[in-house]
Amino acid sequence: MRNSTKKILGVTICILLALFCGLAPLVKKGASGKSYVANAQGFGGNIEVTVFVDGDTITDITYEAPDETPSVGGVAMSNLKTQIIEEQNSNVDVIAGATYSSTGFLEAVNAALNEAGVVADGSNGSKTVAEDYEGTADIVVIGGGGAGMTAAISAAEEGKSVILLEKNSILGGNTARASSGMNAAETHYEEEQGVEDSVQSFIDDTMASGKNMNDPELVKVLAENTSGAIDWLDSEGIELNGPLATMGGLSANRTHRPVDADGNIIPVGSYLVDKLSARMDELGIEVHTNTAATEIIMEDGKAAGVKATGSSGNNVTIHADAVIVATGGFGGNMDKVTEYRPDLEGYISTNVTTASGDAIDFLGDLNADFVDLDQIQLHPTVVPTDGTLVGEALRGDGAILVNKEGHRFFNETGTRDEVSAAEIEQPTGNVWLIVNQDMYEGSAVISKLEKGGYLVNGDTLDDLAKAMEFDADATAALKETVETWSGYVASGVDEDFGREIGAVKTDLSSGPYYAVNVGPGIHHCMGGVKINTSAEVIDTDGNPIEGLYACGEVTGGIHGANRLGGNAVADIVVYGRIAAESAIEYIEK
Repeated sequence: MRNSTKKILGVTICILLALFCGLAPLVKKGASGKSYVANAQGFGGNIEVTVFVDGDTITDITYEAPDETPSVGGVAMSNLKTQIIEEQNSNVDVIAGATYSSTGFLEAVNAALNEAGVVADGSNGSKTVAEDYEGTADIVVIGGGGAGMTAAISAAEEGKSVILLEKNSILGGNTARASSGMNAAETHYEEEQGVEDSVQSFIDDTMASGKNMNDPELVKVLAENTSGAIDWLDSEGIELNGPLATMGGLSANRTHRPVDADGNIIPVGSYLVDKLSARMDELGIEVHTNTAATEIIMEDGKAAGVKATGSSGNNVTIHADAVIVATGGFGGNMDKVTEYRPDLEGYISTNVTTASGDAIDFLGDLNADFVDLDQIQLHPTVVPTDGTLVGEALRGDGAILVNKEGHRFFNETGTRDEVSAAEIEQPTGNVWLIVNQDMYEGSAVISKLEKGGYLVNGDTLDDLAKAMEFDADATAALKETVETWSGYVASGVDEDFGREIGAVKTDLSSGPYYAVNVGPGIHHCMGGVKINTSAEVIDTDGNPIEGLYACGEVTGGIHGANRLGGNAVADIVVYGRIAAESAIEYIEK
C-alpha cells in the first residue's frame, strides 16, 4: 500500500514538474485566454461562434455554420473574422450579398463578447492599409458575379492570363440571390425528361415578354446558345439536372434547376457561385475583392486596362489587352433607380447594395451608348420587410397567390410585370403565396424560407387562415378558393385566369399548409450599355469600342421591357462565354 502511494505521489510530482517546465502543456498553442460560445440564426440555419479572449484582446474566432452557403455566407464570415481580429472591433458592417449570414455571425460574436465582458470598439486594434498595386494580364474582368466568373473561367481555360476585380468583399453579386433556374432550349435534359421545346419558342417567349422592345439579334444568339451553355456547365461539373420547371411567360418546361445529394431542389444562384468560384480557384485566376473600378484605361482609342480603388483608398491599376465589364445592374442604388423611374421610389429591392451602376459612369466617359435604362423590373414575390426573393418556380410548381380577402386575383404564372401590376391593384396591400407539404418535401427553397422565419403554417386551411390573421369572411373565401383551384387542377383548366395547369405538381387539396407574405420589389434592370452579338460595347456613333466587352445585367437590349424568370442565368452564361471568346479573338488578331 505504501509503495502504491509512493508511485502515485511520484507520478503527480512528474506531471507538475512537466507543467511548470512547459514539457507537457495541456493548452494548445494559440488557444490563449478563455473561450465564450454563442449562437444566432444565419441564412440557412444556426451559426455557433466561439470567441477566444485574452484580457480585453480577441485572439481568435471559430465558428460552425453547416447550413450557410460556403462561397457566400462562408466567405463572408471568414472575412468578418479577419476584420474583427485585425481591428479589434466587432461593430463592423455586414457584407452585401451575405446579409443574413453576416448579421447572424456578428450577433453571435457580440453575444459571446458580452458574456466575456469585453468591449471590442477598435480602441486597441489597427486597420491594415493596403499598398498601391499595378498588374498586367491578357484580360481584366470587372465584376465577380455569374457573368464575370463565367468570362474569366472561359478565358483562363484557353490559356489567357486573367485578373478579376470585384467591388464587394465576396464574389457572387446578384447571381448569388438567383433562386429558380436557367432557361435553355433543345437541351439533353429536356430530351431526357420528355419536354418538347425549340429555340424558336425560346425566342418567341422572350420577345413577347419584352414587348418586342428587345434587340432580336441579341435574343436569337441567346436562345441558340443556351443548349451549348448547359453542355459547358456540365463539363465544369455544374449540373442543372433537377426536374424541369416553367416560369411566368414560358411555353415549355425549360427552366433547368440543380438538386442536392438528396435530390432536393436548391437555389440555382448559390449553387452556381459555389461551383464557379471553386473553378476559378482551381485555375489560379487572380482576384481582387473590395476593389471598385473607376476608369477604363484607353490607349490609341482601344481599351487597355482598368483603374480602380481598393477598400482602404489604395490605387489598383491593371494593364490588359482586353477589358470585360460585368458589373451588373443598378437595382441596389435607389438614387439611380428613381433617376430613371421616379414612380419606383419607396419600393424595396432584391439587389445587393454593390449593384450600384458604377459602369454607367465610367462607360459613359468613353461615349458608350445605353439603351432602355428606364426599363426596371418589379418581381412579384418579394418579402416586403427585407427584400428576400421568393423563387418564381414555386408558382410554376403549383403555389397560388391570394389577397387578404382570400381570393386568387390573377394568373400566377403570368409574366413578372403583369403579376406585379395585379398585386399593386389589390385594395388590401401585400398578398400571400401558399404552398403545401407536397411542395415542401424536396424543396430546399421552401425549407430555407421556414428557417429564415418567413413562413406561417397550419395543419388545415382554418389554421393557416388564423396564422395569416384572416377574418371569418376571408377564411371562408380561402377555403372556397383552394377547393376551386383543386378542381381546376383535376380538370386541367383554370376557368378563372387561364393559368397553364400542365406543370402543376400538387392540387393543394391537403395540408399541412405554408404561406409567405409577398409583394412587388425592384429586381432587374433590363437596360444598360449597348452591345452587339459579339458582346462588344457600342459607342453613340454605332461603332464598337475596340478591346471593350460587356456581359450580364450591365448590358441592355436582350430583355426589352420585361425579363422572363430564368433568362438572367441564361444571359450570364451565354454572353459571359461570348465576351471571353470575342476578347480572345481580338487579342490573338
